[in-house]
Order: sequence, then structure tokens, then C-alpha cells
Amino acid sequence: MMSLPFYQRHHEHYDRAYRHKALTSTVSQYQKETKSKAAVYAQGSTAYARGSAAYRHASAAGFSLDSSAAYSHGSSAYDLESAAYSYGSTAYDHSAAQSKRSAAYSLDSESLSRSSAAYSHASESINKLAAAYRLGSEAYSLGLKNSNLMIEDQSYKMSPKAKRAKQNLTSEDKENEAMDYSVPIFTGREVNISGITDTEEERIKESAAYVAKRNLFATGEGVSVSKVAKSTSEEEHHEKKSRKVAIRESAERVAMKKTLEETQAFHKKLNQDKLLHAPEFIIEPRSHTIWEKENVVFRCSVAGWPAPRVTWYKNNVPIDVQAHPGKYIIESRYGLHSLEITTCEFDDTAQYRASAMNVKGEVSVYASLVVKRYKGEIDASLLHAGNLSMSPFAVTPYGYASRFEISFVDKFDVAFGREGETMSLGCTVVISPEIKRFKPDIEWYRNGVLITPSKWVQMQWSGERASLTLTHANKEDEGLYTLRVAMGEYYEEYSGYVFVRDADAEIPGAPGAPLDVKCLDANKDYVIVSWKQPAVDGGNPILGYFIDRCEVGTAHWTQCNENPVKFARFPVTGLIEGRSYIFRVRAVNKAGVSLPSRVSEPVAALDPADRARLRSHPSAPWTGQIIVTEEEPAEGVVPGPPTDLQVIEATKNYVVLSWKPPGQRGHEGIMYFVEKCIAGTEDWQRVNTEIPVKSPRFAVFDLSEGKSYCFRVRCCNSAGIGEPSEATEATVVDDKLDIPKAPGRIMPTRNTDTSVVVTWTEPPDAKELVGYYIESSVEGSGRWEPCNNNPVKGTRFICHGLSNGEKYIFRVRAVNAAGLSEFSQDSEPIEVKAAIAAPSQPYDIVVLESVRDSMVLGWKEPKVTGGTEITGYYVNYCEVVDGVPGKWKEANIKAITERAYRIENLKENMVYQFQVAAANLAGVGTPSKPSKPFKCEEWTIAVPGPPHDVKCTEVRKDSLVLLWKEPVYTGRSPIVGYYVDMKETEAKEERWRSVNKKPLQKKYLKIDGLTQGVSYVFRVRATNQAGVGKPSDVTDAVLAETRPGTKEIVVDVDDNGVISLNFECDQMSPDSKFVWSKNYEPIEDDSRLNIDTKGGKSKASFKDLGEDDLGIYSCIVTDTDGVSSSYTIDEEEMKRLLALSHERQFPTIPLTSELAVEILEKGEVRFWLQAEKLSGNAKANFVFNDKEIFNGEKYKMKVDQTTGLIEMIMDKLEEKDEGTYTFQLQDGKATNQSSLVLIGDVFKKLRDEADFQRKDWQRKQGPHFVDELGWEVTDECNVMLKCKVANIKKETHIVWYKDDREIMVDEEHDFKDGVCTLLISEFSKKDAGTYEVILKDDRGKDSSELKLKDTAFAGLMNEVCRRIALSATDLKIQSTAEGIRLYSYVTYYVEDLRVGWVHNDTQIKFTDRVKTGVTGEQIWLQINEPTPQDKGKYIMELFDGNTAHKKTIDLSGQAFDEAFAEFERLKQAAIAEKNRARVLGGLPDVVTIQEGKALNLSCTVWGDPTPEVSWLKNEKSFVSDANCILRFESGKNVSFSISTVSTHDSGKYSIVVKNKYGTETSDVTVSVYIPEEEREPEQEKQK
Repeated sequence: MMSLPFYQRHHEHYDRAYRHKALTSTVSQYQKETKSKAAVYAQGSTAYARGSAAYRHASAAGFSLDSSAAYSHGSSAYDLESAAYSYGSTAYDHSAAQSKRSAAYSLDSESLSRSSAAYSHASESINKLAAAYRLGSEAYSLGLKNSNLMIEDQSYKMSPKAKRAKQNLTSEDKENEAMDYSVPIFTGREVNISGITDTEEERIKESAAYVAKRNLFATGEGVSVSKVAKSTSEEEHHEKKSRKVAIRESAERVAMKKTLEETQAFHKKLNQDKLLHAPEFIIEPRSHTIWEKENVVFRCSVAGWPAPRVTWYKNNVPIDVQAHPGKYIIESRYGLHSLEITTCEFDDTAQYRASAMNVKGEVSVYASLVVKRYKGEIDASLLHAGNLSMSPFAVTPYGYASRFEISFVDKFDVAFGREGETMSLGCTVVISPEIKRFKPDIEWYRNGVLITPSKWVQMQWSGERASLTLTHANKEDEGLYTLRVAMGEYYEEYSGYVFVRDADAEIPGAPGAPLDVKCLDANKDYVIVSWKQPAVDGGNPILGYFIDRCEVGTAHWTQCNENPVKFARFPVTGLIEGRSYIFRVRAVNKAGVSLPSRVSEPVAALDPADRARLRSHPSAPWTGQIIVTEEEPAEGVVPGPPTDLQVIEATKNYVVLSWKPPGQRGHEGIMYFVEKCIAGTEDWQRVNTEIPVKSPRFAVFDLSEGKSYCFRVRCCNSAGIGEPSEATEATVVDDKLDIPKAPGRIMPTRNTDTSVVVTWTEPPDAKELVGYYIESSVEGSGRWEPCNNNPVKGTRFICHGLSNGEKYIFRVRAVNAAGLSEFSQDSEPIEVKAAIAAPSQPYDIVVLESVRDSMVLGWKEPKVTGGTEITGYYVNYCEVVDGVPGKWKEANIKAITERAYRIENLKENMVYQFQVAAANLAGVGTPSKPSKPFKCEEWTIAVPGPPHDVKCTEVRKDSLVLLWKEPVYTGRSPIVGYYVDMKETEAKEERWRSVNKKPLQKKYLKIDGLTQGVSYVFRVRATNQAGVGKPSDVTDAVLAETRPGTKEIVVDVDDNGVISLNFECDQMSPDSKFVWSKNYEPIEDDSRLNIDTKGGKSKASFKDLGEDDLGIYSCIVTDTDGVSSSYTIDEEEMKRLLALSHERQFPTIPLTSELAVEILEKGEVRFWLQAEKLSGNAKANFVFNDKEIFNGEKYKMKVDQTTGLIEMIMDKLEEKDEGTYTFQLQDGKATNQSSLVLIGDVFKKLRDEADFQRKDWQRKQGPHFVDELGWEVTDECNVMLKCKVANIKKETHIVWYKDDREIMVDEEHDFKDGVCTLLISEFSKKDAGTYEVILKDDRGKDSSELKLKDTAFAGLMNEVCRRIALSATDLKIQSTAEGIRLYSYVTYYVEDLRVGWVHNDTQIKFTDRVKTGVTGEQIWLQINEPTPQDKGKYIMELFDGNTAHKKTIDLSGQAFDEAFAEFERLKQAAIAEKNRARVLGGLPDVVTIQEGKALNLSCTVWGDPTPEVSWLKNEKSFVSDANCILRFESGKNVSFSISTVSTHDSGKYSIVVKNKYGTETSDVTVSVYIPEEEREPEQEKQK
């Protein structure tokens, strides 16, 4: 990496780890030189330090005589050494800047500059001198005039390590030595070091300050400045002073004051600018040509002030003296500088540069050194390679010089992406020679700025490939990316542009996101946010921008402004001191708000001095929040007024004020109140009425646009509010920065096939330009597209991504913080195509033939033709005597077009070298590298020379065609053939293999069997009777691949029968041509072939294809990347083409279908045919029985040329229409016809079908059936008759019939779904019959019939049975008193469902013990009195007429045991139930009888054994007596008789029968009543 002047570098580049290794030794050398110069200054600095310290002590003690003398001595020492310092410190400045001691340089640079300024010039008051000595602290006020001014300072004490014995270090080790002190912090404004300060005075002061502090720190002694904050009363002396001492001190003060005033007056008269001037070379170094082993000295003299520093470079690389001890000697004395190179070698041939630099600038001069070798010592390898020019060298870590070849393979191209996408750039780096464990330095740059890894950018080096990944691309990432690979001191670069387009807006029409958000001028509670406007406004002007902030560590975004701001800078106030924030910006137009920009870098709300202190001495890892501690307040002092109040920025939205804190403020922190008033009045109003601000910056909002205001500031603390500052000048509230005017003179120029260079002129009176946006538009489209999305600097830009061959216009607009300018005028249209340039070098020069006085040369054409056809070549040659080339001579005056040329009039046995240069319309290109030496002598070998002009064409993924030309030297006999050799590119020489076993007679060969993606090289050898000759030069490496967009030759036969070969190319340049050849020889005879080329298409047409035209036809497109193809015409292909030509010459209209007929919906008859293709002029004739018929009432004819359809429609067929129909077609000269014969049964069938269709159409005009009546079986095994109807209205009725008897339906159908249904539940044989449904209304009626008889009924019943069988449940087991029953339930049972049972795979034969049956929906198998033989698997088979459906159950094991046990239980229960005692009948429930009558009751009882019988009356035992006789006869007859009943016999009588199986009771109630006529006498008797 080249050394850059210190004033062109950002201060962070001084970091030791960042600085390039190549500069280390150079800086070390320069430090050694300046060490002696700085010593003089160090002595004076030490003396002054002592005097100044003594002076301060004397001042505090009342200015004692001794201290005064010490001060005087120190001042004198300072004055004497000032001049020596001016030279030494300035010279040291650059060396120190380049030093690796970045820690020392990281001090607050501006404070160093300011503090050292007075020290350097001795032109300021003693107050400023003391401040400079105190290393960047606040101004030291001596207070000679105003005793009330306070002395304020801050204490910074270095902490030296324990002193040790001084080490003896080399200069390089000394640079790496750790410094034995902690770097102090110097407060002051936070300003990055740029190296170029505002005035020349500050430039000198900056250098002086750094040297002063460096020497002070290098002593290792602590510098302690006590922190004082004393009131005037504290400065009084407590010791008593005599009158003499007081008078003496007073006199000394007066004398000192006079001396200071005189010194100040003297220095004010000096104009420092006259003392400074840029470097200027009085004597420049001259170039030298010397022999090896000699010494050479380059000398120059330089003038300039401060004295310039001179650096020597070799091939733009700084010379490292220590890396080559004894090789280089660099001296500088009294403005005379020299570089001596001892014992020069051939590798010292180079260009040397002396660069002189000081604070005023840098200037360079150049000189060349050529080192020649003595005879016989020239390196032949360098001559053969053509490397007599400068060679790159690099210093490896192993201490030896090595030449590196760095090349880039698989390079990244111009890249396009969108915001939010991930983009990757990469190159494969090839370094030769390869040194193990030596890793190259890989650096990436964007627009020339080094890129460091971050969350947005990742960089990788795999050892072979360098890559850079943009993890989340933003428009800030757009720019020119450069990959730099360095090996030691030598490097190579490769660059490519990356374009990042806007992401799709969330709201259509919204603008693009702003970019490059930065935070400027951050303070305790205030920061200015700046950004760049987007290039895309969404089609509507941008109304302004919203600024959002977010505290670091949170995810909550807060909008900072209520109304959009147009100015691209905005002050954000209200920050919390000590906290860190990030910011983003959104653009807004009338369509909506854009996506937010990329967030800014975090910024802390801190005083700049605190930020500098924390940056130098971080006390803890960064957490996103800074803890700010306040100093302990002293006694309250009302602060004085702020100073230097000024308006630093004014827009129509806000005004930004800046001021400096007051000198009188105490140690207590102060805050500020800002006041405003309208200019010309004294009506002051406080702006921040509630909360004072902490920062010396403030943004005032809510001002009236166009009015003038004045501002002032007051300080405040706990002691009170101070006096106001001086008011500012009147400030008008308006934008001070105007929107720039439009750029001018837009000039596009051609660049490449897809890019254009656009230049323009800067707009007049432009201020603070951010950059430019460029837009392009295809001419006539009216649609503009941005060419860049990040404003570009400068007035030149390359617009990429354009379409080749299109014409574009361009326009540009400028950007600054105020906004975007109007667009420039549109440029002139320009067609996108590559600009022409001179061709590159030819290469691989070989000798094809050599005789005594001439030689034939051959070479390869340039790889880059320059965008136009090569018009010829120029050959130069020179004699080589004893290895030293002589003067170059021209071999030809007129350009030659062939790549083989005979150079005559040469000297026999003389050695020659040759160069070849190619020429085109742009001029003659660079000559090739000199060939290796060839001797001009007669070739006498018998074998032929090498073939030449070997090239590859028609490269595909698995094949290519190799072409060559015969050798110029054929040997002693004619050439009989050729051998082709091939190998993989990376394979060794012994891997060459022959493609053909027998010699080829032709000079071309198609090589098949290549592996896709593999690179190959080829060569050709000629053979004659004497043998095989020398091989040709090896071809360039060819990659076996079929490139995207590759096209082949297409054969075509036109309508006139002309056969042609057609080739198309879309990669042509303006000078590209189609070159046709036959058998790879140019076609010279045009009697058989016509070639016509228009644009990117070429056609070779045969006049009369015949056997003479057989062969391989190829076409090559010149000035392209190998676009070529071929087509072979053999005998078979020729026959095919001739047949096709005849067909095209005498064409027929191809038919898709022949003439056909069909019946249309209304019963119309349509005749039609379709041709494959018809033109607009095609016509048809219609013929019936050899007579032409025409369009009329009966015939409707139509010809559709677009579809090729010809049709004729007849309303009705009649008997007279029987016959032959013919359609005759004619389209240009092509004809065709088709006929259809309709006679006999064919005609009759067609006519019947037409009649039926006509009637059916008429039927459909009323309610009708779409689907005829059918049936389906529902899931419930019911049968549903259904039909689909159409054209139904509300009045339409539906009637169902079975066997001509109407079926009464309870519900009327609503026809909503167009389906009519009739449900028949539990369908069986009784439901067989013919069903009919009739639709009718006022428009007509339609009927549909369904016969469910015989086969139809059987089919339906099979489906019913199937559904019933599918509904069967699983078999279950039930025990009964008789045995075990297996059963299953079905939906319902019909007799057509046949049931079978299988036991253990054997059909069951039914008996009285085992029988089956159906009870309701239950199908069962009863096994009476089961035995163990009845165990096993039982299957119930339900046969529906087609399929047997089975249900299985296992009656064995536990299942059988449980069932059998239950059977036994039920059986016993049945026996008990059967034999138990019971009353079978005979007794009534109630008996009503008249008193006096006889009552006879009888009943039958049963039981086995015979039951016992007893009676109860009213639940009490009752036995037979005279009145009531109870009888039990024959074991079953029971009687109960009362001869004469009375009322006493009324009651409940119960008969109880009982045996061992049970007891049963039967009750009878007897009611005896008295008649009415007998009741009255009875009552009277009772009275």
C-alpha cells in the first residue's frame, strides 16, 4: 500500500495495527533521523518547563526573586530553542503521525494543537504559553490585569512504571516497545484530526504540540498539574511580606508585563503565510543506465518551509532500508537528498520516485534505472518470456526477495440487488509462486474506503477465494468495490460496481427510503441528524421526512418531529445525558410513508470532552449507557455570560445556536437559558422557560418564516442566573442553503455492450453538494429509471444494466441538504454498444518454415479485437547478437490480413526475435511480447513442419470442431494426413493422447465424447512418408460447455420450395459478419448458393439442391465469443428436403378433418370440415350432386379463415337431399377438396335422427325430463325413484302412476333442486310393476316410464338385498331355555335375501335341533340342547343374488361355556315355571250377589307335584263350614259354594296354591247387597 501524506488521512488510520507493514521501516528510519533534531527542542522544552514551574510557584508565593530569575532563564531558553524546534518538530510531525504509537496520538488532537500553538511561536501572551505547556487543559489565566479571573485547570497525572535498566533496542524494536506511562486525556473540542487545519498558524501549532508532548511523555516522568479552583480570597498570601519584598515583586510584575507587550507587538507584525511554502524540487534526479555490480546515486535538492520530508519509492513502493541492509543508503543534508543503490543487480531495473512533503503539500519527481548485463550472462528465460521490462518484486516474511504473479479468476461482475437481499462478491485468487504459511493480505474497499467487518458486511478468505457478503443490502452499500490482494510489498486490485435498488414499498406510490443517516455535533441533550434524499420519489414529490430515535438496548422507536421537514438535517433535542441513541429517517409523499432507512451508528448524549475521555479510557465494556458523575460542587458562584454566541445553521423550520461556556463559572456544572426577540426590539422572550439546556448548542423552533430575530443566552447554576451574552446579529428565518440548480451539458458516450459513460458539468453556484442522481430512459418510452441509488461524487458516472442495441437518453440532478435540483435537460440519444478500441496483443509466435534468407511466422489472433474487425497485422523483427537484442525493424509496411507471413532478406544463421501488432479502425494495438529467439537456417528435416492456425469452433458441452491449416513446410514428401492430440488443460505432458488412429485427409475434425465442465487443449501433427512432424502450437484452453443462448443452424423450406440454411445470432457487434463455409472451406462458388444477411440473421439458399451440394455447412460469426454452428447434408437428408420442397412447390391445403356431418340441437344438419391453416384470401365452393349450391334460405354457408373451419347448415333433410356433398377449397395456389356420400340406409338413418332431434328440441320447450326416471337404493334400504327435470315453473304439476293407477302423494314437490323423487319403503315383490311420471303445464307435458319387472326388478332386488346385507349387524350370542341362539339384525328382511349358515367351514343342515329363521328384523340360528360338538366358528352368509356377505362369530371356549351355563340356568327356570303351582282360570276378580242367593265359584289349578290348596278371607285363614263348602277334586278342580249368602259373607277371598316349585295366589272380591224394597222394612225393625 502506498504511503499517503499525513494531512490526507483520518486520524484513526494512525493506529499501529492499521498501518501498512511497508511503511514501518521507513518511519523507523525517519524517526532515527529526527531524533537528533528533537533533542535540541527537548533541552529547550525541559528548561522552559522548569522555568515555568518556578514561575508558577513564584506567582503563588508573591513572585520571589529566585522564582522570577528562574522564569527569566526558562523564557530565555525557550526563545533560544524556538527556531530549532520549528524545524525539528515539523519534520518530526509526519514521522510521528506514521508511528505505531497510536495510543499517544489518540490524545485530543485539537487541544494539543491549541495548547502548543503559543509554545511553538512565542507570539502569544504568557497566559497562552502556560496553557500550551499544560498539555491541552483549559486556558491558563495568569490574571495580571484582572485579579478576579480564576485559575482553572484539570489534573492529569501519568502513572509511570517502576524504572528499570534501559534496554538497548534497535529502531524497529523501539517502535514496538511498550511505553512506560499511561496516556493522559486532554479535554477540548471533539474534532477528528484531518491534518489540514483552518489556518497556517494552526498547522504549525499542531506539529509543535505533538512533539512537545511526545518528548515530555518519553521521559517517563509524571506530569502533575494540580487542580485549583480558588476564589480571590484564597489566592492571598498568609505569610507576612516586608515592604522591600512587596516593592520588588511589584517592579518585577511591571517589567514582565512590559516584556510581554513588546513580544506580542513584535509577533503581530509577522505574516506567517510568507514563511510557509510548498515543497519545490530545485534539482531533480536524473535517470541512469549502468552495468551490473556498479553503484548508482540519485540526487535532488528540495526547497520549502517547513523543511520538507523526502521519501524514496521503487515502482511506487516505499524503499525499506532496514529490510535490505547495505543495499540502500538514504541521506538528507541541508536540502540535498540522495539515494544510493550499491552493487546493482538486474532486478534493480525500475522507476524510482522522490516525494517531498510538508504541511503545504506534496510533490514528486521520477527517474529510471536500467541495469544491463555483460555478454553471456543474460537470462534466456526472461528473453523467451518477454520479461525484459520491470518485474514485480515483493518481500516475503522469510527475508528474501521473490516475484509474485497475482491474478484473479472467476471474478465478480457488476452486481445488482435490492434492499434487504443478501449479496455476495468473490474472486478466486491465484498467486504464483505459492509460499506455504504465507497468507496474503486481503482488503476490500468501497469507493476507495477500507471496509471493516460489521453486522452488515462479512468477509471470508478460504485460502483460494476471497469473498464479501452483504448480509442485508442497503443503498448505503452501493458503490465501487475493490478487492486488493497484497503479497509483501506487491499487490493487485480488481474492482466491480454494486448497485442496490429500493425495496418494494409497502404502500404503492410511496417514496424510497432515505440513506446514509449520520449523527453530527452530539452534545449532552442535543444532536444533529443528517441524511441523503432517496432517488425514487414514488411518482409524487417528497413532502418531507420523519426522524425516529430509539434508545440503545430497547426496541421502542419515538418520532422526533410532528411535521415533515424538507431540509436533510434536523436537530434532535430532549435527549437524556449519558444514554446512547440510534436514529432512522422515513420519507413521506402524498401516497404514504416510505420504509425506514438503515439505522445510524449509536451516539451517546455526552459533552464532547467526556466522550473523548471515555474513548481513551473506557472503564467498563460498552453497555449502551454511560454513567455520568458530577463533580462535587464548590461554593456557589454565579456564572458569567457565555461567549462566542453565533447562529451556525438557519432554515425556515429552525435556527441552531452555538456558544462557548463562560470563563467564570466555578466547579459546579452550568446550564443555559436561551432568549429571543424580534430584531429592532428589546422584547426578550425566554425560549426554554421550564427546563434549562445542558449543551452549548440549542435549536430554536416555532419561528415565523421571513422574520428577523436576535438571540442571547444566559448561564445558570445553583447560585443563580448570570448576565446574558451579547446578542447575535439579526438572523432571517429562511433556508440559507438553496436547492442547487440543474447540472448542465449532459454527455453520454459509449462504454460496453451494457453500459454508457455519462458526464455533466457542475451546476453554477452549487453549495454543499452531496452528489448527483442519474436517470435513464429508453428513447420514446417516457419511463425513467434510476441509474444509481446512492448519490455519486464527481461529474462522471458509468450507467450499467442497459439493453444492448437500445437507444437511451439520460438526465441528471444535483443533491444537497436543501433538496434535489430540477432535472437537467435530456441528453442526446445514444445507442448502447461497445466502444471500439485498438486490439490487444497477438501471441504465441511460431516459425512455420525457415530457409536460408527467409522465415515464415505464424501467430494467434488477439483475444480482444477492440469491438471491430481486425484489418491487418504488422510484423517487426530484430537481430539478437550474443543474447542482446538489437534495433527493431519493420518487416512489412502494408498490413497483412493472414496470420502467417514470410519475412525475407534475412541473414543466414542469424538469430532473430519477432513482434506482431494487430490493427483495426481504432489504430494499431500494442505489439506482442518478443518471441523467443529463432535461428534463420535452412530446414532439411524430412518430416513436415507444424500445422498452424489451429482453432476450436462449435464448442458444445460434449463436442467441438477443430480446424487447422496445413504446414508451410511439407518436408521431403507430400503430406498424407494429420493426427489430432488432446489432453485436459491441467494434465501433465505425458497425458497427451491421439484422437484418431488413422491419419485424417481433411483439415478439420469433430471431437465427441468430451466431459461437460472440463477444460481441454489440442494440437495437430502432420505426417508424410518420412514420418510424423512437429506438433502445432497448443490451442488455448477450451471449456466443454454449451453456453446459454447457443443457437444452431436450422434448415427451412419456404412456400416456393426453396431450401435454405438459417443461422441467427443475438451477440453481434456492429462489425460482426456471418462467414459461411462448406466442409470448413470458404464458399467461393456462388452459382449453387445464395447468401442473404439481414441484421442478426443469415440465410444460405440452395438454387438447385443436388449431389454436388452434399457436405458440412458451417457458419461463424466474427467479432463474437466463438458463435458458430454447422449442419450436415447427406444423401438421406437431401432426399427428405427435396420431397418437402416438392410438397411446398405444389401445395395442398392440409386438413385437420375431412368432410363430416352432424345433427344439431334443433334437428338441423351441419356439414363441416377443418383445414390446418387458411390465409385471409382462402375461399370454398359447395357442390351437391355435381351442381354448385349457394348460400340461401335452405343452405347457410360459412368460411372462418382464422380457425380453418368451413361449414354448411341445412334446416331440414328431405328425400330430395339424398346424394353426394363436396367442399372445394382454394388458398392461393394451394387447393384441396373433400366429399361425403349420403344415400340409402345412411341417408335414412341421418334423416330419422334429425327428425327425432327436432321433436326432442320441441319437447324441451316445455317442462321436460333431463334425466329419465331411474332408481336408487338409500342407506335405509328403501327404493327411491328419481328423475331430473328442467324448464319448470310454479304451475307445473307432477303425477306418479303404477300400472296405470295414480299414486297418491301426500306432499307436493317444489322442484327447487330440479329433481323429482318417489320413496318406496321396504321394497319387495309386491312393488314390482311399471312406474310412470308425467310433467304438465300450459306449455305442454312430458312423461318418463320405468319398468320394474323381470330382469329389471331382479336387478333392483339384488341391490336392495345388497344394501340389506350391508346393514347386518355383527353376530351375537343369546341363551334361551331351549338352547343357544346366534342372531343379527338387518334394516328389514325380504324373501329374496337368501340366508345360509356355516359351522366350522361346513354348511349346516337344518333339523329340529338346529334350525334358522327370521323374526322381524332378526335373522337367527337356534341350537337346541347344545352339546360340545356345537362349539366352533359360525358364519352367516347373506347372498344378494351376486355377492355373499358374511358375518362370523366364534362359539367356543369361554363364549360357549358362558352361553351353555346361561342355557342350563334358563332351562331349569323354564322347568320350574312349567311345573310350579298356579291358578289356570275360572275365578272372577269381583262377584256382586244379592243377599240370600247361593254363590258357586270354581277354578282349575295345576302343578307337578299336585299343589296344596288353601283359602283366605280378608287375609285370614278360612276353612269349610256348613254355610261355606270348599272342595278340591281330582287334583285340579277347586270349588267354592255358599248356599245362602248374607252381608257377612262380603269380603276378599283368596285361593293359595303351593307346591315345591312355587306358590300362586288368586283373589276374588265378593260383594253382597240387599234389594231396596227389603232394605226399608229392615231399617224400621231396627228402629
